[in-house]
Amino acid sequence: MTREAGKRKGGVGQLLIPLIAIALLVIFNLIRDPSFFSIETKTNNTGNTVLAGNLISIINGASELAILAMGMTLVTAACGGQDISVGAAAAIAGSVFVRIIRGAAPVTGGTVIGAFLACCAVAMLFGSFNGMLVAVFRIQPMIATLILYTCGRSIAYWINGGATPTIDSPITGAIGSFIPGIPVPTPVIIVAVMALLFSLTFRFTTLGLYTQAVGINESSARLNGINVTLIKLVSFIILGICVSVAGSIGVCRLGLINHETLLIDIEMDTILAVAIGGNSLGGGKFKISGSILGAYVIQMLTITLYAMKVSSTDVKAYKAIVIILLVVIGSPVVKRWFTKVIGNMRNARKIRGAAKEGV
Repeated sequence: MTREAGKRKGGVGQLLIPLIAIALLVIFNLIRDPSFFSIETKTNNTGNTVLAGNLISIINGASELAILAMGMTLVTAACGGQDISVGAAAAIAGSVFVRIIRGAAPVTGGTVIGAFLACCAVAMLFGSFNGMLVAVFRIQPMIATLILYTCGRSIAYWINGGATPTIDSPITGAIGSFIPGIPVPTPVIIVAVMALLFSLTFRFTTLGLYTQAVGINESSARLNGINVTLIKLVSFIILGICVSVAGSIGVCRLGLINHETLLIDIEMDTILAVAIGGNSLGGGKFKISGSILGAYVIQMLTITLYAMKVSSTDVKAYKAIVIILLVVIGSPVVKRWFTKVIGNMRNARKIRGAAKEGV
């Protein structure tokens, strides 16, 4: 087997769990309701023809989660731990975005870009703070980010003076819903752009290789001349960029900033998306596409439960049960057992074949 073939085989193997999960959910929904994935066109409130249906709701609703999962994958791979402050940091970024938009009259494209760059800078600053605690002071990532998780939404509250101001602009409305003339939701397009940027970054730089090297064996990476501290810091800064994008999308969807509810509890879903995507939570080898698929698995499960009339208070419990099963199935112990079973079956088949040839 060539090296490229080995890479392709390993990549497919890592995506096996999310692909199987999606396939099972698709089959279940098609049996339950054959029209579940039907897509239709309709006219929205602004008079534009757009796509609608459960499938569109899934890929649209998972946008913020998919973007955060991309950044979380890098942090997990480099540091062997997770950032549990992404929801709070997104609230801070969203508050900065709204504060600048509210201070401008009228709201123009330049204003929106400036507001995004400002919230991006703030999110990167907080990401650098988390990264410094992890990379320089060697604090376990989940403990280090617990600080911002605890106080982040209070900071977001302070930025807008405790209010929940609204933003009413065609530009921000288009970012959170549809661009006139384009039937696909704008957040879906933003996810595709972010995925492309990550792909190009890994293709034309050594960031992906160095991140995996640091996560697999930090000491060996350091001996080979890799700046371990810098790689960990960069992973948190990139996550900060993802946080600012997700926070801005969330604000534009709602048309306001509510520091208490914006992307609430998304931290655990983000970590689960990374795990379901076949990435080791202990660091090392990673696949961004797996985490994106993991985000869609979680959102498809959520939409399925709502379609089955499961109450919102019970959805988390059902999601937990299914996700536990997916994580256990994808665990190293189960994978080793499955590999052993397959190996035994192959050996038994070879023995039977040899016996037939002997006869």
